[in-house]
Amino acid sequence: MKMVFRQFSTSSLEALCAEEHLELLDSVDTLRSQGISHYISLPQIIVCGDQSSGKSSVLEAISGVSFPVKSNLCTRFPTELVLRKSSHIGVKVSIVPHRSRSHVEQDALSRFHEELESFEGLPTLIENAKAAMGIFTHGKAFSNDLLRVEVSGPDRPHLTIVDLPGLIHSETKLQSAADVSLVQDVVQSYMKEPRSIILAVVSAKNDFANQIVLRLARQADPAGHRTLGVITKPDTLVEGSESERQFVLLAKNEEVTFRLGWHVLKNMDTEKGNYNLSVRGEEEAEFFSRGIWEDLPRSHVGIDTLRQRLSKLLLGQIAAELPSLIDEIQSKMDLCAKGLENLGEPRATLKEQRSYLLHISQCFQTLVRSGLDGSYNSSFFESAHSENGYHKRMRAVIQNLNEDFAQHINENGHYRDILNGGQPDWSRSSSAEQLFVSHEEYLQHIERLLRRTRGRELPGTFNPMIVNDLFKEQSQPWQRIANAHVTKVWEATKIFIYAAVAEVSDMATLGALLKDVVEPALSDLLRSMEARLTELLEPHQAGHAITYNHSFTEDLQKARRDIMESRFSNVLTNFFEVPQITTSTNTYYNSNDNYNEQPEQPEQPDQPCYDDYYYSNKKKNKKRDFDLRKLLDSLLKSSETDMIRYAAREALDCTLAYYKVALKRFIDGVATDVVETTLTKSLNQLLSPILVHHMSDTSVSRIAGESKENRDLREQLSKKLEILESGSRTCRKFVNIQGIVTPSSDTQQTSDLDVPVGNQGGYQGGQNNLAVLSPSEDPAAEPEVGYVDSGLSPVEGKKTTETVMRGKGKKGKKSKKKTSSMPSEQPANPF
Repeated sequence: MKMVFRQFSTSSLEALCAEEHLELLDSVDTLRSQGISHYISLPQIIVCGDQSSGKSSVLEAISGVSFPVKSNLCTRFPTELVLRKSSHIGVKVSIVPHRSRSHVEQDALSRFHEELESFEGLPTLIENAKAAMGIFTHGKAFSNDLLRVEVSGPDRPHLTIVDLPGLIHSETKLQSAADVSLVQDVVQSYMKEPRSIILAVVSAKNDFANQIVLRLARQADPAGHRTLGVITKPDTLVEGSESERQFVLLAKNEEVTFRLGWHVLKNMDTEKGNYNLSVRGEEEAEFFSRGIWEDLPRSHVGIDTLRQRLSKLLLGQIAAELPSLIDEIQSKMDLCAKGLENLGEPRATLKEQRSYLLHISQCFQTLVRSGLDGSYNSSFFESAHSENGYHKRMRAVIQNLNEDFAQHINENGHYRDILNGGQPDWSRSSSAEQLFVSHEEYLQHIERLLRRTRGRELPGTFNPMIVNDLFKEQSQPWQRIANAHVTKVWEATKIFIYAAVAEVSDMATLGALLKDVVEPALSDLLRSMEARLTELLEPHQAGHAITYNHSFTEDLQKARRDIMESRFSNVLTNFFEVPQITTSTNTYYNSNDNYNEQPEQPEQPDQPCYDDYYYSNKKKNKKRDFDLRKLLDSLLKSSETDMIRYAAREALDCTLAYYKVALKRFIDGVATDVVETTLTKSLNQLLSPILVHHMSDTSVSRIAGESKENRDLREQLSKKLEILESGSRTCRKFVNIQGIVTPSSDTQQTSDLDVPVGNQGGYQGGQNNLAVLSPSEDPAAEPEVGYVDSGLSPVEGKKTTETVMRGKGKKGKKSKKKTSSMPSEQPANPF
């Protein structure tokens, strides 16, 4: 089994690379050699077919490099042949391990790199690579690792062709069911790449309907936009047979339709032994010049015209895919940049690590200060309409929580809720700890307490300490409500602090920073807040009532005045037999009077007639007398005569007045001492430069140091980003290059387009549209290169203006313009 390397001639692969586009092809292959194909699918030609279909012979004919094509051998792994134009002649063989391999196996295979100065040792190198993959004749049958063979020389154009293992129909002694599945998976993985041109090789020795490659090609490329069928071994067909006629129809694109059509090659007979490419070409030309094959277009038979077709396909595919390729590269660049941003700056030394933490602390303090000051200009605070944005606006959150706390404790902070009108007010929220009582029940409760706490006070008075007892009982819910408020504020603060730390640090540092610094500090803050709250509650729970606030006496006097007003109002309404007293001046009338009659204003005497104890009023010649003495007696008799009840009322009024003052003081104390002073004033110091400065070296390294995994990830991302950036620059240089245009006066030929349009979401026409036409009837004719300046592409059948680049003379003649009209519709069978 000898691998033969054949010398190229200008008529072979040189035809595959038009000089005007050589730089583009060189650049794409350079990107591939830099490893960008690991991240981005690049345009390439893949050769696939059933086992023993003649794929390797096709690869040899296209590339000029002979691989083992013995009839009893087959391709056992994907082989990527990379041809490079270089002044240095040499061969490099390497292995690209499949991602399904373990890390150990990947490392071992990646280290396989062999290089030769001549081609004599190439077969040995490939055998060594096979051994590294574990492939032997009676051992592992197939591998999905990639064998990469790079051939360089001054006459080598840049081109990449991939030969894939042949598809197996059924398992054999040397090929297990697992091998059958493995080979099909490998072929499908290459076929599904949208930028790959599929050369579906079909052998004429077998019925094409039974060949697996056609089914898989249709699955990967349903519309046939990027598939070119290749028929091999046509000389094995019996001349004039039905099989020969069917394969001719297939070659005419009438049996299995591909957008790129079909091509027919005659393989060399491998059983003849030594042979060369020139002999192959002569025999092939002679075969297609006779019989039924003579009727096929010359552009669709023979290796020379196949190279021309592939030239245009490859260039067209590259040009068509450039816009989407640039977008994909940019997207992956953004992901790499984001990954590196998450990792932060490199931190190999202790100085770099401490400097990094100092930077974090400064940025953290800036965000915290802005959040507490209510200055939300930074993008960190996001939109106020979003939940995330609201939680980051710390001052707004604290203000709202404090207001909610004040409202809640005002409504539910008292243990006994005195009912108005004898029924609970269910319209507002209430606590399970509240006890609904009527005013009378509360007074009875106080009377019982007065009798049990009597001291030396006189009847009708009360022991001042009873106010303290009543207040402690009434303020029982304060601690529960205040503790819940403190917890809510602390949890909101925790969300804000976590978001701020995540904003200024990378993901690698965030976890250690939160665990070692932020979480312990926040826990200390919670304990400090709870301790300060306990201090605020202690005077109300353990001390005696103290206040010098004028509101206490004002509220107490108001309560007494309200009681007196209520009593006097009841007496007056009963005395004058009126429904109610609504204003300071009332028109009194007897209940027996006609309410529709407007009473006259009472006549005011010069002085009260207290001597007669009467006050006279005239109304429509009617005189009504009121006994003022009786009224005065009624008012005096309305005073409380029960000393215990009177003392209970006084104690209740004092308790409620003091509760009101104390509650206001407590609400303000929680907001100022617990929340503002204890919490918010300490947040800036949670992660301060001073704290970082005093950190031990061990703590700094533990928090800011990079793990080996992160260092490796940084190296990978940096390398990937560098490759992608180089690829982006290269692709953008050629963003306006379009392809090859070969004008022809023959309508049938002009419509015969070899244009891959596999990127359905990519380049869609418009200015500088891609137009790639098939070669002329003469295979030896040199293609003409040009650009479509305006209008839609010829594929859409619109009128276009072409600028055809004619060969420049010695003086460099200017380009020549012409206008051509393309057919309005594509023919049903363009091939």
